[in-house]
Amino acid sequence: MTLVFSADGSGAAAQAVKAGAAIQEPTSDAAILVTTPQVPAAVTEGTVPEAESVVEALPVPAPKAASLAALVAAQPKAADLSRELNCLAGAIYFEAKSESLAGQLAVGRVIVARSKSGRFPESYCGVVFQRSQFSFVRGSAMPAIPKASKQWKNAAAIAQIAHEGSWKSPAEGALFFHAAYVSPGWRLKRLARVDNHVFYR
Repeated sequence: MTLVFSADGSGAAAQAVKAGAAIQEPTSDAAILVTTPQVPAAVTEGTVPEAESVVEALPVPAPKAASLAALVAAQPKAADLSRELNCLAGAIYFEAKSESLAGQLAVGRVIVARSKSGRFPESYCGVVFQRSQFSFVRGSAMPAIPKASKQWKNAAAIAQIAHEGSWKSPAEGALFFHAAYVSPGWRLKRLARVDNHVFYR
């Protein structure tokens, strides 16, 4: 028996198939499959165990790129995003769609950092929909997003990069940000200004 796993590790495409008929998902050429024989712990005298193979999904390293733009171009299509990544991408879209890719990444990494901080909800959707945190949220919902737009596609790719941590943000470690045209008087450590946002820890 052979098991086939999706390249992204989600398990959504995992399936059992007969040996010799393994099928890889066409959505990614980054899957690495290794077949290893399984040997039963004990074999009774006079019997020969039937050999089985197990296909293990090895971690697929993040694509290496010379620039953030190249890494964005290498990301899977936005239609493949989980609910959590959709929340992250939506926040990036509404907060920074007109910013540079570095500015969008900085916003995305704040949401990722918040989810890991222990001071905010533990999920991206929890962070995004937390009361009074993001002005674009209306009654626990995001406005409609034109998903065919280039801005959405960039936000979705940046969400994946921010989630994986595959490119360092110019404001790495920030938990807060505001538009550069306001001065809230926060007593926090200022980390950076990226495009039209100022980031703090």
